[in-house]
Amino acid sequence: MTPFGERVRRLRQAKGLQLKEMAAQLGVSAPYLSALEHGHRGRPAPGLIMQIAGLLGCIWDEAEELKRLAELSHPRVTIDTAGLSPARTELANRLAETIATLPEDKVATVLELLKD
Repeated sequence: MTPFGERVRRLRQAKGLQLKEMAAQLGVSAPYLSALEHGHRGRPAPGLIMQIAGLLGCIWDEAEELKRLAELSHPRVTIDTAGLSPARTELANRLAETIATLPEDKVATVLELLKD
């Protein structure tokens, strides 16, 4: 599940909306919305993000957060390290090798280090 998908699911459930109902109101299929929530689809289009925010009654800050989470939610990431230092290339490769098995506390630590 992606950060965007997790947030959308939580907001949808808090509003008492079933997946099929929300999909119909957005004009998308339920399988597409489910795949989006589970991270099996790429980033949603900006227009769809705004439709989702409107349907879920998100205020300005929440809508901006949904947009940012969508940007951080591409399920297949490619990192181009050409021209970067050997240490940066090693970091990218080590992360690719270990991301699936890193303990959650270490993931949280790395995320904290990378936040703006």
